[in-house]
Amino acid sequence: MKCDEINIRDPFIFTENSKYYLYGTRAADFGTHTGGFDVYTSEDLINWSEPKECFNSEEHGLNTNVNWAPEVHKYKGMYFMLATFTKPNNLRGTYILCAETPEGPFVPYSNGAVTPYDWECLDGTLYVEEGKPYIIFCHEHTQIIDGTICFAQLSDDLKEIISKPVTLFSASSPYWADKKADGQHYITDGPFMFRTKNKSLLMIWSTFIGDSYIEALVRFKDGKLNENFEHLDPIITDDGGHGMIFKANDKLYLTFHSPNKTGSEKVKLVEITENGDTITVK
Repeated sequence: MKCDEINIRDPFIFTENSKYYLYGTRAADFGTHTGGFDVYTSEDLINWSEPKECFNSEEHGLNTNVNWAPEVHKYKGMYFMLATFTKPNNLRGTYILCAETPEGPFVPYSNGAVTPYDWECLDGTLYVEEGKPYIIFCHEHTQIIDGTICFAQLSDDLKEIISKPVTLFSASSPYWADKKADGQHYITDGPFMFRTKNKSLLMIWSTFIGDSYIEALVRFKDGKLNENFEHLDPIITDDGGHGMIFKANDKLYLTFHSPNKTGSEKVKLVEITENGDTITVK
């Protein structure tokens, strides 16, 4: 399979031993009741295997509604998947799953959702700073109208959060954001952290400008995850987003899905370059 044949949302590529593992939201019916997640493998980023199921949400009681945005990180020798499911209270939240290999099978690991139970949340990503694990996630516009991006420290074993969540910013706050009438919703999606060669700390995330899904960029001014940051110009503005950054053969890539239309989403790969303390698409 080629990238333009893979119909998923929220693509995430994990690399290990010159092999690439692609995960994402099964795009059918916008990722609802899809029964879990698949992994596609490749050795060249061009030719991909057929999908292989790596998590069955039905078997583990997590197919009650959404199955969204799986991403995999290696932490302390194990493989952890962060993904969004619907909680028993019918609000969405990010759960952490675990496996012994990147191909799975993954099984539930955390103590339920690691995002606040009474919040509607999605798209949690793992970030480790000075040995401490953090989850960066979205507090959804569906609950608070103006969606936000927040973070909290995780326990060392990734079972739960151990700090009060900190709100970084709302979707309406960037200088380039649309100005909407009161009551209209602002969306935050898909945060992902990236540290440049010169140790600058960046975060990409997605929202909308007009009707176009976009990939936005934030820089933390002192190179640490805190409230001292600035919004930079978006890097993708033509209906593509929910991306992540990875390295392959000494090159840097951004993967995201585009177009943002149910049934038409495809995996996009673009090469990016570091320019001091920022990134740009080549």
